[in-house]
Amino acid sequence: MLKRITCLLLLVVGLSNVLHSQSWGNLDLIPRPARILATAGTFTFTSQSKVYSTPRFKEVATLLASATGLSQVASTSGKPARHSIVFGVADKSALSDSAGYQLKVTPDHVFILAFTRTGALNGMQSLLQLRLLQPVPTVIPCAEITDYPRFGYRGVHLDVSRNFFPASYIKRFIDLMALYKMNTFHWHLTDGAGWRLEIKRYPELTRVAAWRDKASWKEWWNGNRHYAREGDPNAYGGYYTQEEAREIVAYAAQRGITVIPEIEMPGHSEEVLAVYPQLSCSGLPYKNSEFCLGNDSTFHFLENVLTEVLDIFPSPYIHIGGDEADKKAWKQCPKCQQRIRQEHLKDENELQSYAIRRMEKFLVAHQRKLLGWDEILEGGLAPEATVMSWRGEAGGIAAALAGHNVIMTPGGFCYFDSYQADPTTQPEAIGGYLPLEKVYSYEPVPEELTPQAAQHVLGAQANTWTEYIPTTDHLEYMIYPRLLALSEVVWSDTLHKEWTDFQRRLQSHYRLLQRLHVNYYRPSYAVTIHPAINIAAHKTVISFSTEQYQPQIRYTLDGTVPTSQSALYGSPFEVHGTATVTAAVFKDNNMPGKSASLQLDDHLALGKKVIYNLPYSKGYPAQRESTLVNGYRGSLTYGDGQWQGFEGKDMDVTIDMDQPTALKSLSVSFMQQTGPGVYIPAFVEVLVSDDNKDFRKVKQIDNDVPVTQSTLTFKDFRFDLKGQSARYIRIHAKNLQHGFLFADEVIIY
Repeated sequence: MLKRITCLLLLVVGLSNVLHSQSWGNLDLIPRPARILATAGTFTFTSQSKVYSTPRFKEVATLLASATGLSQVASTSGKPARHSIVFGVADKSALSDSAGYQLKVTPDHVFILAFTRTGALNGMQSLLQLRLLQPVPTVIPCAEITDYPRFGYRGVHLDVSRNFFPASYIKRFIDLMALYKMNTFHWHLTDGAGWRLEIKRYPELTRVAAWRDKASWKEWWNGNRHYAREGDPNAYGGYYTQEEAREIVAYAAQRGITVIPEIEMPGHSEEVLAVYPQLSCSGLPYKNSEFCLGNDSTFHFLENVLTEVLDIFPSPYIHIGGDEADKKAWKQCPKCQQRIRQEHLKDENELQSYAIRRMEKFLVAHQRKLLGWDEILEGGLAPEATVMSWRGEAGGIAAALAGHNVIMTPGGFCYFDSYQADPTTQPEAIGGYLPLEKVYSYEPVPEELTPQAAQHVLGAQANTWTEYIPTTDHLEYMIYPRLLALSEVVWSDTLHKEWTDFQRRLQSHYRLLQRLHVNYYRPSYAVTIHPAINIAAHKTVISFSTEQYQPQIRYTLDGTVPTSQSALYGSPFEVHGTATVTAAVFKDNNMPGKSASLQLDDHLALGKKVIYNLPYSKGYPAQRESTLVNGYRGSLTYGDGQWQGFEGKDMDVTIDMDQPTALKSLSVSFMQQTGPGVYIPAFVEVLVSDDNKDFRKVKQIDNDVPVTQSTLTFKDFRFDLKGQSARYIRIHAKNLQHGFLFADEVIIY
C-alpha cells in the first residue's frame, strides 16, 4: 500500500507555483503528540530530496524512501543536501520512552531522531501523516515534535473466520493500522465459521473446514451449518498458506507491528470437529462445538497445530481463545468426567482451566506466553496467562489485582462491529451501539485498580467480528474513524485529552482517509438530545450534540419539526414540566438530516420506590433501583445505563406511589435485538393494589412483534388506566424466550 500511495503523495509537485495562495500549517496529528510546537516556515519535498540515515535506522529510512518515492538512502557521514530527510539517534535525555521520537521540521531538513527502530518508525508515520494532511502534500509546516506512547500494547483484532479477506488486503489493513501507531495485529484465524491457516499435518482443515456452503454467514448460521470442499463451485471461504502468513508477519514487522495469531480452543471449534470428529465428546461430526478434554488425542492435535503456528508466528503471545465454551457435552462425556476425577477437579469450569493450563505449559516450554479471553479466569487462571477483558472490565480488574497482565477490550467501548449510528440508517450489524465519541471517552485503567495493579494493564484493543461484514469496504466503514479515537486513547497522555480538540483535528483526517480511498463512516447529521433531570424542581436542563463539527442546531419545545426560523441553540437551557424537545442540524438554511425528538415526562412515578419481585440482571443493572422511574429514556443500545436488563426471568416490579393515586395511563417500552438474545416480552400486564398484597389485574397487552424479527425494534406498551386508583402498581412482563428483556422508563400519569 505504501508504494501505491507514492503517486498520490507526489502528484501535486507541479502545484508548487501556487503555494503562496494556499493556507499552510496543518499539524492536526492523530494520535496527539506529547509536545508539539509550530515554528516559522515550511519544508518542501522536491524531486531532488533524499533520505539520509545512520546505520541503526537504515531499514526504516528505506521504508520511508519507498513510501514517498524519494531517492535511495544515503549515509549521514556527509552533509545532508537541502530538502532532505535525516534519521538520527536522539539524545537519551530527550525521550522518556524507547518507542518515542523527535520530529524536527525546518525549511531545509526534516530530522527524525529516536533511540530504537520502533521510535524511528513512529516518527516516520507522523511524517507520512503530515504530508497527507496538507492541501499540497509536498509542503509541510515547520514544527518541533516530541512524542512517545502511553501504553505498549495498542491492538487491532480482525476476525477472518466468519468472512475471509485475502492476504493482499491484510497488508493494506496493516498499513492503515501503522499510520495511526497501532502496533499489534490480533489475527483471529479459526472459529466455527472457517479455519483459515494451512496446517500441513492436518490438510482437511483447509480442504474442508475452510469452506462453507453459503456465502452469507447469517444464512449459513441459520441453516445446517455444513462445510463444503475446496474446488466445489458453491464453496465460500479461503485460507492463508503458510507462505502467505509468513509474508504478512514479515510485512507487519517491517512496519513495527506484531502479529498475534488466535487458534480457538476449547470452544468455537465446530469446523475442526466436522473433519476430525474423533476429537469431540460424541465422536460425530456436526454435533459438538467443544473439544473433548478427556481425550489425550485432543491435546496431541492442539500441540501439533501450535507447533506449526509457532514456526510461522514469532510473537511473544499466542492467543488460544477460551471464550464461550458450552460445557454441556463435558458433563455427559465419560472421558471428561474421568479426567475431572483423575485430576481432582471440582467441576467443568476447572476442567476448562485444566486444559488452558496444559496448553500454557506447552507454550511456556516453547518460550511463548498464553493469551486468552476473560473466560479463562473461570476455574482458576493459568500461572503466567494474560487476559483480554471483553465482557466489560470485571475480568480485567480481577486478573490485574491477582498480578496478571491484562489487555482491556470491553464490548461497550472497543467492539467495532457494533452500530455507530441509528441502526435504521446503517447496514445490519450484530448489535450494540458505539458512536465515535464513546470510543474516545474510554479509559483503559479502571478506577478500581491500585497503582500497582494498574501497571498490569498493558493497553487496549479494538475488536472487529465479521458475521455481518462480508467485504473490505464494509470492514473499513466499521473501523474508521473509530480506530482514530482509540489510537489516541492508547497512545496519548490523559492530561490534554479533550473530545472537542480531537473532533477539530479529526476534520483534517477526513481528507487523509479520502486520499487513501478508505471507505470510512461519514459523520451523521443526527442530533442527540441530552437531558439533565432535576426531579425535585420539576425541571430539565437540555443540551445537544452531533457528529457534525460546529453545527447550527435549531429546536422547538412543542413537538413540531424545526425550521430555519426556529430557535438557534447556543448553550444548555432549562425546560420546566412536560415537553417534547425536537432538534435538527441546519446547513445553508436546509435540514440535511432528520430531526430528533425527546419526550420529557414530568410524570407521577418519578423518584418513587420500585420493588423488584424478581431481580434485575447483575450484568445490566443500569441505575439499579432508580432506573425505571428516573425520567431518563434509553437510547439505541441496551448498554447505555438506562435500559434495565432481566436475564432469563420475567420482569416483575411494583411501584409504590406513596399514597392512593388517581391514574390515567401507564406506558413502558422494550427492545428486541435477536442477535445477542434480546426479545420483547410475550405480554405485559398491569395490576393494582392498595396494600401490596391483594392485586387486581387491570389489563394485559400481547406482543405483536415476531420473535424472528432480527433488526433492532422497539415496542411501547401503553395502558389506559382511566378510572383506576391505587397506591401500588405492578408491571409484569413475560420472558417467554428466556433470553434478555430490556425495559425503559415506566411512565405513569
